[in-house]
Amino acid sequence: MRGLLLLLVVPAATSWLVPVAPARVRTQLNGVVNMPALSSTMKEGKLSEWLTTEGSPITAGDAIATIESDKADMDLEAFNDGTLLKILVEDGETAKVGDPIALVLEEGESEEDVMAMLNGGGGSTSAPAADETAPPSAPPAAVSEPSTPHTKVYMPALSSTMTSGKVVSWEITPGDSISTGEPLLTVESDKADMEVEHLGEEGFLARVVVEEGGSCEVGEVVAVVVEKETDVAAWEDWVPGASGTPSPAPAATSPAPAVKSSSSKAASSPSPSPPSGGRVVASPLAKKIAAEKGIDLSQVTGTGPEGRITVSDVESFTGSSSASTPPKSSPPPVSTWKPASGVIAATPMARVLAKKQKIDLATITGTGQFGRVTELDVKSAMGEKPKKKKTTGATAPIELPSGFVKYTAMQSAVSSNMEATLAIPIFRVSRVIEMTSFNALYAKVKVKGVTLSALISKAVAMAVEKHPIMNSRHDPKGGIYYNEDINIANAVALEGGLITPVMKNANEKTAEELGVEWKELVQKAREGKLKPDEFNTGTFAITNLGMFGVSAFDAILPPGTGTILALGATTPVLAPCDTCIGGISKRMEMTVTVTCDHRPIYGSDAAVFLKTLADVMENPEKWKIA
Repeated sequence: MRGLLLLLVVPAATSWLVPVAPARVRTQLNGVVNMPALSSTMKEGKLSEWLTTEGSPITAGDAIATIESDKADMDLEAFNDGTLLKILVEDGETAKVGDPIALVLEEGESEEDVMAMLNGGGGSTSAPAADETAPPSAPPAAVSEPSTPHTKVYMPALSSTMTSGKVVSWEITPGDSISTGEPLLTVESDKADMEVEHLGEEGFLARVVVEEGGSCEVGEVVAVVVEKETDVAAWEDWVPGASGTPSPAPAATSPAPAVKSSSSKAASSPSPSPPSGGRVVASPLAKKIAAEKGIDLSQVTGTGPEGRITVSDVESFTGSSSASTPPKSSPPPVSTWKPASGVIAATPMARVLAKKQKIDLATITGTGQFGRVTELDVKSAMGEKPKKKKTTGATAPIELPSGFVKYTAMQSAVSSNMEATLAIPIFRVSRVIEMTSFNALYAKVKVKGVTLSALISKAVAMAVEKHPIMNSRHDPKGGIYYNEDINIANAVALEGGLITPVMKNANEKTAEELGVEWKELVQKAREGKLKPDEFNTGTFAITNLGMFGVSAFDAILPPGTGTILALGATTPVLAPCDTCIGGISKRMEMTVTVTCDHRPIYGSDAAVFLKTLADVMENPEKWKIA
C-alpha cells in the first residue's frame, strides 16, 4: 500500500517544517529536508527512488521522492515551490529518522547559504558557550539505559502535516501488560484525538516518558515496553538522553562525575523521605509485589524520585509482613492510579466539548473510570439534562463572536490543503440524474442498515470501475498514475473542521457491507479515533450538501486525487410524460458535479463517466447495486 506524505517547502524567511521533528533535531534547518518518521516504530527509512533530479524546480504538489518505511512505501510531496539543490541520500540508501536527505534552494538564497545552514545551523556541532559566571545547573542524576530487551515507543506522525503531538491519556499504567494491536495511548494531533495501538511484541509498559497533558515532537520517545515483567523496575528512573550514548552537545569545562549505578546514586545523597499527607507513592509493580508478600507500603522507605517506592525497596524490606491482612483486601493497583500533577483526566470528547464551551475541566467532578471527566459530566456542568428532548419553542439568542480566532490544528491542515489545490488545473462538469428508482431502492434496503452514503458510494464505485481514468491522478514524473483499488472517500463535517473516512475496495463489497463499515467509520470520526489509513487513502472523493437543501455546488479537488463528486439535494420537478394524464408527471432529480484534474482527465472522460453514473442510479435493479 502506498500512502502520501506532504513536505512543506517555505520561503527562507520562515522555518522549514517537515512531518517529523525527531528528538535530536529540535529545530529544522532552513533548506534541509530530513528523513521523516512514517510510523511510531520507524527508526530509519530507505530512499526507494528520487522522482526528480538535482537542479530541477519543485512545484507545490509534486512528489519528489518515495520512501520505504517499516510499514509501507510513501511519496514525499512538496507543498510550496523551490529548487532541489542537492541530494544527500541516493536511491537505495538508508538514513536514520531526522538525518538530512536533501537540500532545497529558495529564490533569493545562494548555494553557500544553504550549505552553511547544513553545516552549522542545526546546533548539533556547536553550541553557545556556557556562562562561566552563572551557577551550574543541577539536572536530575542520569540513569544508564538498562540492557534488558525492550522496545521504545515514539510519537507517531498521525497525519502528513503533524509535527508534534500531545498525550491526551494513557490507556494502561506502568507495570501493566500490553499485546500487539491493543490501545496504548490517545494522542491529540492536528486532525483529531486518535488512539495509538501498540505495534510491537507482547510485553509490559515499563516507563512513561511523556505524561498525560505533555507534548513532544514527532519521533521523540514517549514510552518503553519490555518483554519481561521483572524488567519493569529497571526502567523506572530512566530518561531519554541518559542512556550512556555520547551527547552531540560539546563537553562542559569541568565534566560531572559519571553515575556508575543506581546504588551509588542512592549512596551519594540522603534517603528521601516519604511524601507527606499519608499518601504512599509506589510503582505499580512494587505495589503488586507488596500485596503478594503482605507488606504494608506505609512502612517502606522509598529511594526513588520524590520518595517513590521501587521494587528493590519492597524486596529489601526487612520489617514484618501483615499476615493477618489477606492480600486480597488491598485495593488493586489499577484503582490507585492518578493522573500526573497538574493534569486533568478527561476523555477526548469531554476535552473537545469543554474547549468548545469554554469550561474549565478542573471545575468538573469526573464520574468515569479513574475519575475521568466524561462528555456527560461536561454536559451536566453546562446544565444539560441527559436525553434532553428538543423543544419546539423559539431558539435561544446566539452570541456573535468578534475579533481574531486562531485556527485549530485541523483547520490549519485543511487551510494548507486547500491552498495547495490552487496550482492544479481543474474543470467541472454537471449532470442531472433522475432519482425516483434509486430512492425506491433505498427505502427497501434502509431497513437492512444500508445508509444513503453507502448506497451512493456503491453506485459511484461501480461507475468508476467502468472508467479507470476517473480513479487516476497526475504523477509528477510526467504521466498518469492509475490506482489499483477503488477507495471511496466521503467528506464528514466535524466541529472545527472536516475529515474524509474511506471505504476501501467499495466496488468489491455489497451495499450492506458498506453500510456497516460506514457507520463504524463515522462513529470513529466523531470520537477522533480514525487511523491514518482510514482517512488518507481515498482514490475518489464524494462530498454531499444535499441534506442541507443545497441544490448544486462545486467542490475543491483534494490534493493527491483526480476527481471529487459533489452531490446536491434531491428535489421534485415536473417533467413531460407522454403516457401520463395531462402529459406531465412529477419526478425526483439530483444535480451532481465532478471536479477533475485536467492533466490526466479530460472533459469527455468526465462526461462519459457521468452518463454511466446516471445509468447506474436511474436503473439500480439492472446494475444490481443492492
